[in-house]
This record gives sequence, structure tokens and C-alpha cells, in this order.
Amino acid sequence: MAAETQCVVAGGGPAGIVLGLLLARAGVKVTVLEKHADFLRDFRGDTVHASTIRLLDELGLGEGFRALPQSRLGNFRLPAGSGDSVVLADFERLKDPYNYVAMVPQWDFLNFLVEAARQEPTFTLLMNTEATDLLTDASGTVVGVTYGTRDPRTGSVVGSGELRAPLTVACDGRGSILRKKAGLVPREFPVPFDTWWFRLPRTANEDQPVASIAPRFGSSAVLLTLTRKDYHQIAYLAAKGSDPQLRAEGVEAFRSKIASLRPDLADRVDTIASMDDLHLLDVKLNKLSRWHKPGLLLIGDAAHAMSPAGGVGINLAVQDAVAAARVLAAPLLRETLDDGHLAAVQKRRWLPTVVIQSFQRVLHRVVFAQVMAGKQPKPPKPLLFVARNFPGFGKLPARMIAFGPRPEHAPEFARRKP
Repeated sequence: MAAETQCVVAGGGPAGIVLGLLLARAGVKVTVLEKHADFLRDFRGDTVHASTIRLLDELGLGEGFRALPQSRLGNFRLPAGSGDSVVLADFERLKDPYNYVAMVPQWDFLNFLVEAARQEPTFTLLMNTEATDLLTDASGTVVGVTYGTRDPRTGSVVGSGELRAPLTVACDGRGSILRKKAGLVPREFPVPFDTWWFRLPRTANEDQPVASIAPRFGSSAVLLTLTRKDYHQIAYLAAKGSDPQLRAEGVEAFRSKIASLRPDLADRVDTIASMDDLHLLDVKLNKLSRWHKPGLLLIGDAAHAMSPAGGVGINLAVQDAVAAARVLAAPLLRETLDDGHLAAVQKRRWLPTVVIQSFQRVLHRVVFAQVMAGKQPKPPKPLLFVARNFPGFGKLPARMIAFGPRPEHAPEFARRKP
């Protein structure tokens, strides 16, 4: 099979779906390819920051978003040693209604966005469809993708085809197939830890949940607990590359580690049936020096994989999508798209990427690397002094986390009344 569109988007994550929605609202024919049958997958990022909530309001989707199951994340605290902590980011100091971070299951968020996008006649979403390679012309310009279709029951490939377009956008994540096919290699930054996700049940006598991220620091590990409606989603952070050792020690040893870090959850660690219940995230922090080639643009994790530190990856990817839609919609409609337009998207989003990754690298060095070395993390003394003695300081990092540098607004062509 061969087909044509004006823009093909590889990957149905937040960046891909938002880009598809915005371009479709401009009248661009856009097709999003998503390799899975649905969005129901555990342990995906669920934080929706104020910049994204404001964007949804501008798109006329804010009321519907707030009706989704969600909770508000409390203030962000830093360990100060000896079991103490200080408020680093005080979201309540920001102006209402953008004074919080929402915790929303990603599958609910994506289904909500898809429902809105499907109201646009030029939007198409193909599930069970994965971009597998780039199509190029004689000059080397990317002119679309090849794809494989999967059986939703077995996951096996049952068909293939070509989809041609003046623009291909890779939103296929940090393991991007299209990035590899394009021969683009990101610069890797050192990361001191990997993350193992798992869940433990909530008991009937526990209080109603409030969104929280409760860190516990061990001798060489960190435990982060995210409170959910009927379970605890837990991230165990330990030294990078230690997965073989962790699994060789076995499930009993792992249960003991969790019980020692969270004694209040020791009564349910037996629900970790085996080490297969742990889902490893090989944490990466990297970025491409060039996000584009003629006919091809990479955004989100495909262009810059983010550490989970700060939970900003989803929102940075969404901001990339907004900037891309604003820059590219008109030249796509006029059929005047060239490499200069793609370069303009990277130029717009380069500074925010560098700033946020620099912040994450500092967190890696002053907090996580210290823990992995068996030391208690201690933020710089001047930072502790300011945080403890000047409460208003908490507004600055809160705004940085909630909005990020250079937050994007919805382009006029995409705005709708509620």
C-alpha cells in the first residue's frame, strides 16, 4: 500500500498527539502512527505541568481536562541531611489557576487529546502501526516513511506500506527508530542511576490519596512513592548498570530493601511475586546537536531524552510540539516548507532544552550521585540558607518546574472557545 498526507508523525505519545491536533486545527492533513493498540501501559510519566494546563485552556480543552481523574502534586522538597528537608519549590505561590502540577494517568490524557483531535477532519490516527524506515528521494530529502501494521492480539507484523509526506516528524521516543535510520547520534551525558518501577497495593484503612512524591534515601538507593487511587506506584533508584546484580540477589532480598526504606509498607511487599514484577527504565540524558534533515524533524525524547528528575519530560515534549505547529503549519499549507523552517523549530526550543538538562545534571551530581556513593545528599549551603530564611524564594523554582523556560502558547489558528 502507498498513501500520501501532508505530515506524518511517528509516535502517539504526548508530543505526537499534540502536534497532530494542532496541525489538524490549522487544516493540515496529518497522520499519526502509533505502534500499540491502545495507550494502556504502566509506569509512564503522568505529570501535567502548569504550562500544559494553560495550553489546554487556550485550546478550549481545559474544562474537559479538569474532569479527568487527577490529583494535585504538593510542593517539591529537597533533602537537607539528617532526615530533614526544605521546600525548594512552592507551587502555591504561583498565580491561580496555574499553581499546581496535575497527576493524570497518561492513558486518560492521551485518549482525551485524541478525542479532541478526531473532531478535525484532517486528523488521522493509525493504531497498531509503526514507522519502520525513512523514504528518501534522489537528493536525500525525506519524503515519508515505511510502516508495519501489527495484529492487536499477538503483536506480530501482519502488513506493511508506505506513507509519503512533505514532512516527517519523529516523536518515537528516546529509542527512536527514525533517528537511527537518519544516522543521527545524540550526545550522551552521564547518569548515575537506573530506575525500577513496580506497584504495591493500598489498603482499605489508608487515608484517601493526595498526590505526593515521597522520597526515602537509603545507603545507596532512593525510593520514590507516588500515591495513586488504589495502589502505590514506586520507583526504586540504584546505581546504573546494577540490574543483573539486583535480579541475581532475588525477590526476597529486594523485598527486604523496600521494607527497610518504607517500613510502613513492609506488610505488603510479599505482593512482589518475582523480579519480573520490576520494570527497568534505563535512564538516559542526551540531546542531538541537530534535530532535523531535509524533510525530517525530531522533537521530544527523540531529540533530547530527559532524566525523570523533576518529571519535566512530557511537558518539554509538548512545548516542542506547540512550537513546531506554530512554525510549520503555514509553510505546509502553502507547500513552501524547507529546511530553514525545521531549523527554526530547533532554534526556538534549544535554550529550554539546555537549561532543563543542565538543571537535571546538577540534581544528578548533588543528590543522586551522592546517594549512589553511599552518602547522604546535601544541597549547597547557600541554597539551604535561602530556602529556609526567604520563603518567597520558593516561587522561582516553582515557576521553573511548573512552566519551564520559554513556555509556549497555543497558536491563534488552534484556539477554540470552551
